[in-house]
Amino acid sequence: MSALSELRILEGPNLYFPRAAVKLTLDVSALVEGPAADVRALAAALSTRGKSVGAPGSTFRQGVVMRLVEALVRRLARGAGTTRLGVRVRPTSAPSTIVVAYPWRHRSRAVALGEAVAAVLDQGPQGIEDAIGVLRASDLGPGPTTLRPRVPVVAVTGTNGKTTTSRMIAHIARTSGLLTGWSNTDGIYIDGELIEAGDYSGPSGAGRVLARPEVQFAVTETARGGILLKGIGLVHNDVSVVTNVTSDHLGLHGIDTLDQLAEVKGVVPRITKRSGWAILNADDPRVLAMPTPAKIWIFTRDPASPAIREVIGRGGRATTVMDHQVSVLRAGQDPEVLLPIADVPMTLAGLSRFNVENVLAAASAALAIGIDPQHVIEGLRSFRPDATHNPGRMNFFTLNGISVVLDLAHNEAGLEALVEIMRGVVVPGGRTMLALGVVGDRTEELITNLGEIAAKGCDLVVIGHKERYLRGRTLAELETWMRAGAARVGVPDVPAYATELESVQALLQQARPGDVIGLMCHAQREEVVQWLESQGATADSPEVLREKVRRAQAD
Repeated sequence: MSALSELRILEGPNLYFPRAAVKLTLDVSALVEGPAADVRALAAALSTRGKSVGAPGSTFRQGVVMRLVEALVRRLARGAGTTRLGVRVRPTSAPSTIVVAYPWRHRSRAVALGEAVAAVLDQGPQGIEDAIGVLRASDLGPGPTTLRPRVPVVAVTGTNGKTTTSRMIAHIARTSGLLTGWSNTDGIYIDGELIEAGDYSGPSGAGRVLARPEVQFAVTETARGGILLKGIGLVHNDVSVVTNVTSDHLGLHGIDTLDQLAEVKGVVPRITKRSGWAILNADDPRVLAMPTPAKIWIFTRDPASPAIREVIGRGGRATTVMDHQVSVLRAGQDPEVLLPIADVPMTLAGLSRFNVENVLAAASAALAIGIDPQHVIEGLRSFRPDATHNPGRMNFFTLNGISVVLDLAHNEAGLEALVEIMRGVVVPGGRTMLALGVVGDRTEELITNLGEIAAKGCDLVVIGHKERYLRGRTLAELETWMRAGAARVGVPDVPAYATELESVQALLQQARPGDVIGLMCHAQREEVVQWLESQGATADSPEVLREKVRRAQAD
């Protein structure tokens, strides 16, 4: 079996380097678990210091092997004529697997270097000179395709809220008269028109937007997967936004903890231009701590946050809510009041805590990129939580006096936000009813927690499966875990339906006027909306939503 588990070309800034890199995933079990003599032989061939190699399988041995592999990469590169090369070596959750990364200028030669490293690990130190010979004879190949933007770029990342925030920023830019292109998990949009559907939250999305000559302003949604698997497609951005870091997609691609996830998301502010701004969530300590060469502009729901004093004291800025008004704070100046938070439809009259944060982030980014405050205000007032402006995120409908809200709610924080909204619009005597569903690439713990959150927060819960998104799981597994979470809070009976549409239909059969139905909608958003409209449902306007909130609070 080869030591090379995977060789991945990262075309732009990534977790390891601020430029294109190669990522090798190596199986080093032969050295980590094998005889000490093999480790010493490689060390001698590489002329490395240190005599102790540690016991087989030990953490100490793993560290020794990691240092030897780094030395091997440098030795091979030097033999092929590269005198200076950055190398990063990292452990993984598996002691016998490590990750090695190094930047590249010539694709074919960089791939050949990775293959040469694996060849030596397979053959032993006697293969070093042969590997160097093969490497020298390899073609250089083309250079990276990383784009250098010709127009202002705002890059948005985070676990929750990045799609809503990026859509809001793009809407504000269009309101100001800029022909705007943006990419997100739904597709590529040019001046408000969807030109290509699909998940374009990786480097290809940014590339497609910036390739359009008519685009004057770009907004790119940058997801964890794109950073890890392909790198970021841009050399830099002018303004970056990090919404938050919460538990999601852990256990995939070597990211097992929130701190590791924060490091991945932190690539976006790290490549923000020194003259630009990094918009950071001050209510999330992992986000606030992210390093960046840019100036810092924070957003927070708490106007008394100590982070405000610290950031403004260093020449930064802050956006917060003061006396129920969206306000911008600068050193030595009175607060700049933009508008009442209740006048922003996305906040549902201030009810949606998460969307308040998204509004603060979007306003900060738009101001930081240089959009006039009046256009920012106009954009915030006209951006609506409906299927036109923000499909799949807090979309409210009314059917026979029953409220139905569709939301992606793909993790714990997202579901908590959905439940918060449902409880905020239900009138006394009304019930909250939820169609719970998950995609398969989540941990058992997260899926179980979603079942608990749903059962604890709602009066009635059913399961609506997303068979298109099993991603290696079975329906039985997902059902078992969701029900286990519900059972932890005393809800043993949770019916299951084959699709999201069937689940919401089942809830509507039991609902009565005043009830609120929530659907974690991921797989069948368009089908559900079409069916609701065929039954006479109407999309709630901002005014209708505000009245629902008022009635719920008044009663």
